[in-house]
Amino acid sequence: MRATNTIGGDGMRESSAGRVALVTGASSGQMTKCAALDYADRGIWANAICPGTTWTGLVKASALQPVPPPDAKLPAAIPMKRWGLASELAAAALLLACDESSYVTGTAIPVDGGVAG
Repeated sequence: MRATNTIGGDGMRESSAGRVALVTGASSGQMTKCAALDYADRGIWANAICPGTTWTGLVKASALQPVPPPDAKLPAAIPMKRWGLASELAAAALLLACDESSYVTGTAIPVDGGVAG
């Protein structure tokens, strides 16, 4: 059995969202690690995905364009200099769901273009 949660990227670094987001995200990461330790002997894997700036329905312009246009405004702090895509988050979830990752537990995978770096 697999348990995967999401942790906002602000839980991995200090940001404009402030210390509350940092503490909340960090505690979610620790909760993931604790669940992994508590349930590993029962065959339950607990992991997290930490999404960064992603082009989804929460971005108003995405309603008109399914992929970000080249001129889409982007925070300067993203090392890869582009928006993340929902399909990239899905790929991380699929990685954690497949049998080939059966030895992965208690980890948080940042899918954020290198921000958490």
